[in-house]
Parts: sequence; structure tokens; C-alpha cells
Amino acid sequence: MLIEGKHLSYCTNIHPGESWKETFENLKKYIPQIKSDLAPDQAFGIGLRLSNEASLVLAQPEELTAFKSWLKEQNAYVFTMNGFPYGGFHGQVVKDDVHTPDWTTKERRDYTIRLFEILAELLPDQIEGGISTSPLSYRFWFSAQNELDRAITKSTTHLVQVVAKLIEIKQKTGKTLHLDIEPEPDGILENTAEMLAFFKDWLLPMGTRDLMDTLQMSKEDAEKAIKEHIRLCYDVCHFALVYEKPKDVFQAMDAAGIKIGKIQISAALKLKLPKGLEERNAIKDTLLPFAESTYLHQVIGRNSEGQLESFRDLDQALKQLESTELEEWRIHFHVPVFLSDYGKVASTQSDILEVLTYLKTNQVTDHLEVETYTWDVLPEGMTMDIQSSIIRELSWVTENMKQS
Repeated sequence: MLIEGKHLSYCTNIHPGESWKETFENLKKYIPQIKSDLAPDQAFGIGLRLSNEASLVLAQPEELTAFKSWLKEQNAYVFTMNGFPYGGFHGQVVKDDVHTPDWTTKERRDYTIRLFEILAELLPDQIEGGISTSPLSYRFWFSAQNELDRAITKSTTHLVQVVAKLIEIKQKTGKTLHLDIEPEPDGILENTAEMLAFFKDWLLPMGTRDLMDTLQMSKEDAEKAIKEHIRLCYDVCHFALVYEKPKDVFQAMDAAGIKIGKIQISAALKLKLPKGLEERNAIKDTLLPFAESTYLHQVIGRNSEGQLESFRDLDQALKQLESTELEEWRIHFHVPVFLSDYGKVASTQSDILEVLTYLKTNQVTDHLEVETYTWDVLPEGMTMDIQSSIIRELSWVTENMKQS
């Protein structure tokens, strides 16, 4: 739905199901009800998540035709997609496998191109379309710098091949599509500095040469195409985890000529660590239910001098809770965005509010997507039915977007 000139929706990775049949059934079950409550008199945008399995089916002409007909009947449209999780995302251990296959592989490239071919068919005219994706790979899969460099080289080659495809799609359809890289803790790209360095040291020099050779483009046009079709996905939770302020990130990207393709509205857990052992044990009891086995819950702590320390998962951080000298923890757990306080712990909701305030006077992106996907693994007492959850989150965002 269009709110204050922005396309706002939620990511359908909230719904379990990897096949296209399951995905479509969820859309038919929830979208009409949510639209009726939130946008009865306007078109409703969808942030579509397709697994590789689902994308292979939807790519078939008869399936695409049927889905397009359903979208028209519902007065709904797809403007963004989540291409980060390739395979199973619910009801199984995901952890670092969320990056599998990574950007070093042809499988990741081909899956992403297939998603873009689908999006090009679904996207209404006069609207740009974006797909968010993994920050290349999971950094701990590479034990040495030379291995990491090879991974970045392979990943860059595949990304540039996607750019070539997006150039072709634009020439044929007139539609601008962009791949939105989503930094997150322990990804190869996890913060602003690493994103800027990737563009400067890898993507632009390698990509420019490749496009000049394969498409006979000028250097200027090749660089322009890369920056047009490869953008940043700003996940509010992820950047809050690394203690970066929204305004600083947006201004740094703008100065480098890197566009923001999509903002994923999400919140992490945060807490100030008490000094006393008894208080820390109470904090541990509060956090234990969040140390669940499905997703990675990286923890990034900050000490009194502002230095950061990372833990690969919450269970590892909890083992050091009694002895750590860190003063604050932030935990990668996408909690409901409409709450700021969970008793002994809080959320990074204030970062979302900073983003929404910044958007009122700065043109950053037109694509906003709420991405709370953890409803089925939230601790007892924090859950509600999915439909009510989605409506409450989108309503909270809408209300804050409209405030002067």
C-alpha cells in the first residue's frame, strides 16, 4: 500500500511453506483479510518470498498467468521480493545455512535471475522492483584471507552477471530492477564500511571491466549500470546490531553514490548489562528462551570505550555473561516492531523511529518492508495469531509515518 509516497508491505517469509502451492495458499488466506483491514480502497503491495523450489514452479507461464490474474482480482501488486533464503526457512534448523548456496555458486546466481524474471512479469509499470539478497556469504566458512578473497571474487563475477541480465530486462521492458545486498552480522558484508569497500575495491573495478568487455559499454555507462542495479538493503535490525545510526549510513551511501533499494523495518533485542551477579543471572533467565535452535542469533556487545565484541550465537554469549566486561548487548532476534520493552530487555525500536523520521525529509527509497519472521519461535507470551500480528505491525508503522 502507498503511505506517504512509499510502498509499504510485509515480507511473506513470515508464512511457513516452501512450495509454490503452499506459498500461494498463504497469500490467498491472508492478503485479502489484511488488505480489507488496512487498505480497502487502494492497491495493496506484497513483499513476496519465494524459495528456489517455489520459483521454479511460478516461473512456468501458466502459473504466472494465474497468479497475475489473482493479483488483479485482489487489487494487489508485487513490488519487492526476498531472495535471501534459498531453501527451507521454517520448522527446521536454518542457522548459517540461510546463506546456502552463497554467491560463490551458480545456483545462487540462477535462482536470483529467475526471481528477477518473475518480478519483471509481476511488477506494475512505472514502479521500480527490488530483490534483497545475502551479503555474499557467511564469513566463518573461510579460514584464511586468500579463501575469503576468492569467495568475494567469485561472488562479484556472479553479481555482475545478474547486472547484465537486469540491463537486458530494462532494455526489453523499460522496467528498472535492482538487487539489494543485505549486510548482517557475520556475513562477508556486515556494516557500512565493508559495503563501501566492496563497491570500491571489488564490484566497481571488476564489474566495470566485465561489462565493458561483454556488453561493449563505456566505462561511465558500466559504472552507472552497476550502481543502478546493485543497491543496499537497509535492514534496521542488522544496522542497529552493529551500533550504526541510520542517518550516518544513509549519508555515507549517498556520498558514495550507492542507492538504498529497500528498507526492511525490523527490531533487535538490546540490554544494558548489570554489574551484579544476581542481576545477571536474572537476565540470563530472561534471555534463555530466545536462544532457540532455528535461526542464528548473533550478539554484538559494546564496552565502555565503544569497542565491539561479537558472538556467533546467543548460547555462546550466555556462557560469558557472568564474566564479561561489556556494558551492552544487542541480539539478532527479529522481535515485533510495535514493542520497545520486554521487561528486563528492550528492543531497538528507536532506530526504526529514526529511520521513519529521516524519510520524511529525505528521499532514501520508496520500498519499505516489515520483516518480523520469528513469530513461531518467540517465547511464550509474546505471540499472537499471524494475521493480527501483521496488521498490528503495519498499523504501527503507518501511524508513525503519518505523524508530523
